[in-house]
Parts: sequence; structure tokens; C-alpha cells
Amino acid sequence: MSKADERSTSMTRCTADFCLIPIGGEDGASVGKYITECQRVLAKTGLEYKMHGYGTGLEGPWDEVMNAIKACHEAVHKMGCPRVATDIRIGTRIDKPSSLSQKVESVEKRLAANNFAH
Repeated sequence: MSKADERSTSMTRCTADFCLIPIGGEDGASVGKYITECQRVLAKTGLEYKMHGYGTGLEGPWDEVMNAIKACHEAVHKMGCPRVATDIRIGTRIDKPSSLSQKVESVEKRLAANNFAH
């Protein structure tokens, strides 16, 4: 199999954005303690991640990313939360390396080229 063929069929890396939603926890609408624990779980994975206001961006090998999200679910359940729902968006790219920071930088460069200030 040629390198091009390998690239066209390989999804070894992915970028993901996920929003973990604890449901029925003892603190009612407050979810901060659960999200804090998820960030601790992610820190132990060695994967690249960045929390934002409504979720976390995560990147790395497909299986490791999926296992990290699973570990977050397990940690929240272990804290006594009876239900956890998660919205996940996953992207893969086989034509060239890609990262979450590269995606942001690409847009920021385009904005700067048009003298856009935020």
C-alpha cells in the first residue's frame, strides 16, 4: 500500500469538542465540581485539551480521545451523579496534520489580514 493510500484510509488522529452534561447531581443546576473533575481526568491523559465556556476541545489519537471522554463519564458517575449526557463533535483529516490551535490561528490570520479587531 502506498503512503497516499495509507493516508486516505487512516484516521489515527482526531480533533474533538465535547460538552459533558451532568444530570441529576446533588447540586442542582451547578455543574462546576463535575467539570473540574473532568479537567483533572484530562490532565492525566497527556492529550492536548482546552476548556472553554461550554465544553472542551481535545485532540490526539482517536482511541485515546474516546477513552478520555469515557473516563470523564466514569469520574462524574463515581462522584454520585446518576446521569451524564455528552454532545461530541469529532473531526478527522487525512490530507495533512491538523490541530485545534491551527484552526484558530488560520481564522485569526484571515481576520488580521482584513484589519478586523475584536
